[in-house]
Amino acid sequence: MSAPTERTVQVSGGPCRIWEKGDGEPIGVFHGLGGCPVWTPFLEELSQSRRVVVPSVPGFPGAGEQHRQLDGQLMWIASILDLIEEAGLAGADLAAASIGGMLVADAVALAPGLVRRLVLTSPFGLYDNDDPTTNIFATTAEEAILLQTSRPERFAAAFDAPEDPEAGAEFQLRQYRASEAAARIFWPFGERGLATRLHRIRVPVLLLWGAEDRIVPPSYAKRFESGLGGSSETQLVPGAGHQLWIDDPAASAQAIQKFLAA
Repeated sequence: MSAPTERTVQVSGGPCRIWEKGDGEPIGVFHGLGGCPVWTPFLEELSQSRRVVVPSVPGFPGAGEQHRQLDGQLMWIASILDLIEEAGLAGADLAAASIGGMLVADAVALAPGLVRRLVLTSPFGLYDNDDPTTNIFATTAEEAILLQTSRPERFAAAFDAPEDPEAGAEFQLRQYRASEAAARIFWPFGERGLATRLHRIRVPVLLLWGAEDRIVPPSYAKRFESGLGGSSETQLVPGAGHQLWIDDPAASAQAIQKFLAA
């Protein structure tokens, strides 16, 4: 697996890494919990048919510490809008997962014409007291891993620290910052008013969910579908958890490719 090209853009007063690989029409990919510390099999699979562009959200691996200056949801949305534009993704297709899905959905809702088609993968953003999402910050590190994935060995390939002590310490620091940034974005349950803005998303949307998601239950797909202002479809990936891009990279990439081809 060859490495992607890398460049850096300035967003919200700090650096954000942009990874890029593949040919064809671009698709922007925004990751969720933990960010994107390595180029994964999912990204590799997707790059076989598209030019895959992976921006790093402030505070997540590949970005700086500017997340500490982002005070409130509107500042986060503005930061995502800037990141999409700086990455050259305005008017392109986007796929966004988990916490990244919540941020990108809000950006698309507030900026008509920003994207052509949208894939939301197990996104945060809605909350129902009768069917709650899981507060991952109220768990131990070991519990959080088991909540996120149905394939711990694949999760480890993406998120385990390197064996070298110095590299391992730096990796752990980056992941701690990612958790801090996530907490700043959606503490404690990811309810930031997206439900009142979903109707403004009028582009075609694929809602892609892990059938075994233990953090944002698959039942939330219906809540998203009922709120969206345009056409949408839902697909469940059997056996996959919240990190379904890691749990089943082939099925995830194929579902996205099929949606975009249609």
